[in-house]
Amino acid sequence: MYPGPLVFTQIMDFMPLKTFRRCVERYRGNFSAKSFTCMDQFRIMAFAQLAYRESLRDIEVCLRAQSNKLYHMGVRSKVSRSTLAEANEMRDWRIYADFAHHLIGVARKLYHKEPLAVELENTVYALDATTIDLCLSLFPWARFRETKGAVRLHTLLDLRGNIPSFIHISDGKLHEVNVLDIIPLETGAFYIMDRGFLDFSRLYTVTQASAFFIIRAKSNLKCRRLYSHSVDKASGVRCDPDRLFQLPRF
Repeated sequence: MYPGPLVFTQIMDFMPLKTFRRCVERYRGNFSAKSFTCMDQFRIMAFAQLAYRESLRDIEVCLRAQSNKLYHMGVRSKVSRSTLAEANEMRDWRIYADFAHHLIGVARKLYHKEPLAVELENTVYALDATTIDLCLSLFPWARFRETKGAVRLHTLLDLRGNIPSFIHISDGKLHEVNVLDIIPLETGAFYIMDRGFLDFSRLYTVTQASAFFIIRAKSNLKCRRLYSHSVDKASGVRCDPDRLFQLPRF
């Protein structure tokens, strides 16, 4: 039998737990907690993610089957789905959001020299949204259609390392273009978006932030070219219009 630390314990050793404790103290996460601390909650939910557990009951059954190893995993309290459900519902989500943003910053430093498919030193982001279906009877607050529930996940992905640098969860009715009002804009960065984000007033905000955007045009776009740069079509670039003028619609 292998006497060394568990694989899960070795993974947790990479976590900056001092930073996590500071996040807990910032939002008083352990206030009135008798035994089930935020650290226990974090370790259990991290295990559930890594082990692909699909429900609270699944988490409870899996960990109780290995109860003699919980101490070595760093879990100091009894695993109960009711306690875990209450902690997930009541504790301040900002604890884990702040810690996640810290981990994202650490990961981005590790991948900042990762080569892209094109020779480009600037940061390149991909922005998109996806709709996650939910059971309306279990999540009545997430009404999307008359008999359907959903939330929408808006993600800004750093293409160096494929690391999410910004995530926003909204109700399913929020159109994806609205997330352009809240994403952090980085000077000199490129933002690649689908045609669903085509809104000239919002895209102008990206230009004002000294950033660049790449987006597909809609089929009903009415515009004309003012002037263009000459290009070498052998390179694959068809044209390089420096400025477009949108025609008014009547």
